Amino acid sequence: MEDPVLLLIVILKALVEVAALSLLAQGVLRILAGRNYQQNFAYQLFKVVASPAISFARLLTPRIIARQYLGLVSFLLLFWMWLALIYAKAYVCHAQQLACFNA
Repeated sequence: MEDPVLLLIVILKALVEVAALSLLAQGVLRILAGRNYQQNFAYQLFKVVASPAISFARLLTPRIIARQYLGLVSFLLLFWMWLALIYAKAYVCHAQQLACFNA
């Protein structure tokens, strides 16, 4: 990968994917673990990984948004960021006539 802009886009896209998948896994574990989801080690691990995304969503959303919905809001923000990064990667690849085949 020769282009630094493309490298930055790919790194940001990977970080967004990790955060989104950790939020998704955290939600699944919350459903599967039942009432004791807070004591689950895997849930706590995913919570640590996803905490920057939750904090970012809290900064962007008004305080009227309940805390219980921040996970969903964070996931949706990450989804739109992921789509924007896919578009940016395609744009850079097309503009510089690079052969970027992987998503």
